[in-house]
Amino acid sequence: MMNSIHFPEDVTVQRFNPFFVFIMSFILAIAALGLPPEQPRKTSIAISNGGNEIRLVTPGLTRTIRIDGRGVATTSLKVPGGELLRQPGHEFGLQFQFASPNRKPQGLKPGEGGSINSTATFHSGGTDTLDVTGLGGPIDEGVRWVNPVTLQGDVSRENLEPFTATVTQPKDGTTRVTLRAPASAHGPLAGVSVTLVYEVYAGFPVVRKWMEIRNGSKNWMKIDHMLIDDVDIAAPFDLRSPLTPAERGAGSSLVAMANHEGTAGVIAASEVPSALRRITDSGAMGYTDELFEWVLGPNETFTSEPVFFFGFSGKTQQLQSGASIALDRAVEGPLQNFLRQQLGIASHSANLPAPTWVTWSNFVEHIDDAIVRRQADIAAQAGFRMFAFDSGWQKGELGAEIDAQKFPNFAATSEYVRSKGLRLGLWVSCFRDPDSKDLATLPDAASRPAIHRLNGLGMSFASSWREYYAHDLSAFANHYGVSYFKQDFTNIRFGDAAAEHESRTRKESLLRGLRGLLDSQDLIRRDAPSVTTEITHEIYWGTPGVPCDLAAIEHADLYHTPPNDYSGDGKSNQPWDPAKQYDTAKMQQGLIDGAYHARQRFYALRGLPLEAIEYYAAATFNGSGSLTPQIQDRQIVSWLMGAPQTFAGDLNSLTAENISHYHDRFQMLARLESTYGIYEHFQFSGVPAPTDVDWHWWGKLNDKGEGAVVVLRGSGGADSRQVVIPWVIPGQRYQLKTLFAEKALGTFAGRDLIKGKLKLELPHYGQEIIELSATR
Repeated sequence: MMNSIHFPEDVTVQRFNPFFVFIMSFILAIAALGLPPEQPRKTSIAISNGGNEIRLVTPGLTRTIRIDGRGVATTSLKVPGGELLRQPGHEFGLQFQFASPNRKPQGLKPGEGGSINSTATFHSGGTDTLDVTGLGGPIDEGVRWVNPVTLQGDVSRENLEPFTATVTQPKDGTTRVTLRAPASAHGPLAGVSVTLVYEVYAGFPVVRKWMEIRNGSKNWMKIDHMLIDDVDIAAPFDLRSPLTPAERGAGSSLVAMANHEGTAGVIAASEVPSALRRITDSGAMGYTDELFEWVLGPNETFTSEPVFFFGFSGKTQQLQSGASIALDRAVEGPLQNFLRQQLGIASHSANLPAPTWVTWSNFVEHIDDAIVRRQADIAAQAGFRMFAFDSGWQKGELGAEIDAQKFPNFAATSEYVRSKGLRLGLWVSCFRDPDSKDLATLPDAASRPAIHRLNGLGMSFASSWREYYAHDLSAFANHYGVSYFKQDFTNIRFGDAAAEHESRTRKESLLRGLRGLLDSQDLIRRDAPSVTTEITHEIYWGTPGVPCDLAAIEHADLYHTPPNDYSGDGKSNQPWDPAKQYDTAKMQQGLIDGAYHARQRFYALRGLPLEAIEYYAAATFNGSGSLTPQIQDRQIVSWLMGAPQTFAGDLNSLTAENISHYHDRFQMLARLESTYGIYEHFQFSGVPAPTDVDWHWWGKLNDKGEGAVVVLRGSGGADSRQVVIPWVIPGQRYQLKTLFAEKALGTFAGRDLIKGKLKLELPHYGQEIIELSATR
């Protein structure tokens, strides 16, 4: 049966022969992608075989979709290095079940469901954890789920009519193919329709996809076991490399699937948030079965999060410092450009709160007006840009209502901080005191089962409270001149089955809650666009929680990634004691270890824009001489793998030399950022990975090859080393100078820097920033 194809009025269709239609070709400049000449230089949609075959062609990735008498399937996924699929996959998959009796599941009424008690603790491993007792009582939904129906794309004709295709251009540079199929009128899914949406983007080797499931029937049903894109990628493309960590119950959001030489493959990317994400070894992407379901009432639609494949290919370049492979070059360049330009990653270096000092490590919640003013005095002298109040400024350590005993005149305290040239940041949580204005306005806004922490209740992002929350923070920011909110505490993962809220089941509330949290970030940005928003791993799942992912930074500006690291900060929770003799050697090793932990963590997240990542924290604590200028430099350069955002520790402990040194170094970074925009760049291809034994380095260079190269030596290695800089323009000449040693290194041709003509000397645990500026 021939499937119908619908074209927008502004699309010209050219028929090359009766069986082939070629539409909407864009001439693209792809030199920046570093792609081989044989790759397509256009993004296009080609439809042939009477409308039954659709080819999505991009510069570096081609996907072919077949529609036939059995269903729909991707028959080919190609990069210039070859075919990735072992066989056609299922294209998508999900299960339907029906409510019996046919009605909406019932939720928990006030007072029902029991309670969950959570208490913050400190783990012997050196990070924050959460002790949880009680998981709430049983929930009677009032329905049973019966008559399961499994739907797979490649055999969808068992339950669906044929898919029809529509091609549109939702915006310049984006082409969309929409495949839609209604269920068979007399089958078990009558009234349901399934929509598959594919997008390609001018200049990028990307095919992005999402699904829509509409319930046009009178039945209540739920969907689960959902794969948004079910493909089967196999050998020789069977080398899996996570580009964000998979840990604490969450899979990676970016997984490279390459041949063993790293010369070709795809990056499988999922925009599903937090622990609900699933990427299989074969490249199928969807939701975690144990954590996902969605109830659809009559005339309701579920729209999935998008997923996408990003193609890469290219020759391996053998350098004196190591092999530069196509995968690494794609990650550090074209992928980052796509995330910023097409996905709208929220972070922007112009609004980064870098460098930031945070009150938490040595003061915890025990802050007041006098402590804040004293610490702000020193922070300003040290050159910090942002001063962030962590927990303790608000009543009951919760909400956004001021503790009037600690801060009798919060407006004056805020003004004092800003008068020092510091931006003001505040920590907030998703818990509220029982007598809070939130619960006075919205008495049923807390999650059910009740989630207790401190003396507060966990609030539900799967309710209208998320709008109240966003508007409240925006108004607070406008009133007190707040520039940054850090949002914390674990509630979403415990679920919410309150009858008055949006979730129909406690399991469904996991995705609804995460979506509500992310929606609230969009609302804050709309109402207070100058405010930087940050969500923590705790609010995004657990304590400690999951690593950063694509979804988080599509909505929030920053993400506080786990674990919290207190290395070298004296004794956490205790201010500096000038009368105490600290173990200087032990603390120095802790400070060095903390810097290494930061580099390891940033590198593990290299698939994401690293300036959006906060790793807590570089310890600003000098215990009996532990914090030397050399160790300060190691902190500065280690956090510069991303951006130098988070420092914490009692500033009273700093010497005049420490304060002056931080100030001068932060001024140096501000100049580099202003001149070259270094924070949003990170190059790592062809050079050693992070180590604290030998040498390693990375680039913070813009598209002209200008900016900074950061070089470190560990406990061993040679006293001097050739430093290969592969990320410059070969035909350009550069002036080089060291910024710590303040030494002019001379003028080099780019091709000589690539060949390793630059040689550098460093002591054990030494570091340097090399500035590169183009010259004639």
